[in-house]
Amino acid sequence: MSVQALFNPRSIALVGATDKSGWSVSTLLNLRTHGFPGPVHLVNPRGGVVHGSPAFRSLAEVPGPVDLAYVMVPTAAVLGVLREGAKLGIRCYVVLTAGFGEAGSEGARLESEISAFAVENDLTILGPNGNGYINAAADVTPYGLPIPAPLLRGSVGVVLQSGALASSVLAFAQSRNLGVSLLTSMGNETVVTVTDVIDYLVDDPATKVIALFLETIRNPAEFSRVARRALAAGKPIVALKIGRSRLASNTAQAHTGALVGDDDVIDAALRQLGVIRVRSLEDLIITAGLLASYGPLPGRRIGVVTPSGGASEIIADRAEDEGLELPPFAPETVARLAEIVPSFGTVQNPLDVTGYVLIDRTLLGRALEIVTADPGIDLVMLLSEPPRIAPPDPAPSFALYSASAARIAAAPVPVVVVSNVLTDVTEFGRRVQQETGFPYVVGGIEHGLHAIGAAVRWCETHSRALPHTAAAQADLIPQPGTTRKPRTNTQPETSTHAPATATTASPVALPAGIGGVWAEHRASALLASAGLPVVPSVLAGTEAEAVAAAERFGYPVVLKIAAEGLGHKSDIGGVRLGVTGPEEVRQAYRSLTTTTTVPAPPPTIDPTPSPTTPDSDPPSLAGILVQPQRTGGIELLVGIVRDPAWGLTLAVGLGGVWVEVLRDTALRVLPVDAGEVRRALSELRGVALLRGARGAEPADLDAVAEVVARIAAFAETLGVRLESLEINPLLVTGSHVEALDALVTWRPAN
Repeated sequence: MSVQALFNPRSIALVGATDKSGWSVSTLLNLRTHGFPGPVHLVNPRGGVVHGSPAFRSLAEVPGPVDLAYVMVPTAAVLGVLREGAKLGIRCYVVLTAGFGEAGSEGARLESEISAFAVENDLTILGPNGNGYINAAADVTPYGLPIPAPLLRGSVGVVLQSGALASSVLAFAQSRNLGVSLLTSMGNETVVTVTDVIDYLVDDPATKVIALFLETIRNPAEFSRVARRALAAGKPIVALKIGRSRLASNTAQAHTGALVGDDDVIDAALRQLGVIRVRSLEDLIITAGLLASYGPLPGRRIGVVTPSGGASEIIADRAEDEGLELPPFAPETVARLAEIVPSFGTVQNPLDVTGYVLIDRTLLGRALEIVTADPGIDLVMLLSEPPRIAPPDPAPSFALYSASAARIAAAPVPVVVVSNVLTDVTEFGRRVQQETGFPYVVGGIEHGLHAIGAAVRWCETHSRALPHTAAAQADLIPQPGTTRKPRTNTQPETSTHAPATATTASPVALPAGIGGVWAEHRASALLASAGLPVVPSVLAGTEAEAVAAAERFGYPVVLKIAAEGLGHKSDIGGVRLGVTGPEEVRQAYRSLTTTTTVPAPPPTIDPTPSPTTPDSDPPSLAGILVQPQRTGGIELLVGIVRDPAWGLTLAVGLGGVWVEVLRDTALRVLPVDAGEVRRALSELRGVALLRGARGAEPADLDAVAEVVARIAAFAETLGVRLESLEINPLLVTGSHVEALDALVTWRPAN
């Protein structure tokens, strides 16, 4: 399979061309209008004249080679076209025709036949059920819907799992004066997948940024691979991933299962991969356009230059939302600005140079020049936009924008130009930009600050990833002559999205027949066997053993019911705290063993369990667990749950009995290292507690991150049967970190 050949044909055949089809009319018109330099052959089984030109009855009649066949025949005839083309040596196809897997079982059968034939004959097929593509960089436009003129060439590659939205996205990009390098409508992805196209765009010199509209991520491991390639190459990926779902964890026993949903995991995975996730088509194109036009943004400290006080207030609010800083200007900057800003203005960041710009047309530019020289600023946001209406004498406008463009180009820091609101760039505005070099204008304050924030975060992720990816980059880039396999639905057991430097360990040898829920006494012993910090405990089978354990630990102690298959002990009154003497130990022991009812196990997580080979016995009392009581500190949750698509996923957050109420957690898909865990901790709303709020002892976040990373690495050694591992709470007191309770759930045996 060769995606390079697919997107760069020298000759094209339109198979099924007919005057009766709008698809056929549009495809030919696009090729003729937008500069395709090679021959376009029309194929119709009746021959004759089609679209004013002679048509061939079959591909075999076409003189000369055909690099790409654009197929518009009825569903049942598609495979015949592929067979004929394959015999003639045609390897690349766009199949516009619908009626395959999206149409039911018969269509799925036909699609399966196409897929098998493509694999057998090494065919590259885009579609079926897709409009085709627009390779604007190479003037190749086999696309089945009208392309409005002029087609703007640019450096944003757009990949969409939607045919209906492709033309709208293209029109919006052009309305913002933003050109594309390649736009593809993927269709059913029978052979060529989104990840194949991303691979192509990573290597494409005409593309700087990749924009994705995703309905689904079919193969997380493959998506992770190409996303890492893009990050290593310095090509940002911006993605609109739709389809948020209900919480979908299969693990009912662990708190973590109530906190980790499908969309939460996707969010975490994309963030780790450096993929910028946006929430609208407008943000998809605007953010991609900003990154393509301005390149890397060096930091979060922003200087703002505007002619509006109201806009300054909006900018201040939204900048805070995006985690951007608006630091005070340096004294020398303030002094210089005070010399030019009218006395009724206030020199501060954001800077409002006031409506005096209508009198002094140079004021905004001179203020920009001063602010860009401020030593405490990483980049500048300039509120401006190209003119909309051509004046009778356009010369002053061209002179003004030429001067601004020169200042922006000469600035020591990036200057991002943002308009007040999102409006189309007019033909006159487009002309001014093209002739003066005035940069791409990000559309609207709301979208603009969202885009700037996303770009800054991507740059930070890219910088962190460079040390990890440099050594591995050769492995990520296919060598010349290699090919990609067609998509399959088989998922690997582990994901491959995180830096290769994450901690790993040898697989753990577990007892045969593991299954169901391992309550605290077994789960804690498992963690302790790996050298992880766990509160000491004794499983007592008699009152005397419980008293002896308490005496050894020293009072006060905690007594907990220990039952195989039991998850949350506190929910059934199975915990006694603050036990301070031998008699209290005996009373607590008797109470727990005689009055606490162990509930029946929840339904198995396997939807089709075998009735003859249960994975675990019903909960049965194993004894009473005795532990020294810990006080003070901060309680965290560390939960690891297996996502069906992305694999093991870490949730870390504030813990204890209120974990599901507070829902203050950060997610990461494994593997992770201590640095990534440290960043996850910093995302918590309650991070101030960890840092020592109100005079409390601060937690050693580096020590916490190290322990959590070790727990995550250990979970990865437990094999594919691990469904979830939860520590709640993980008690943190200064630099002392200790698991006070644990729970492990295993998947049923196959």
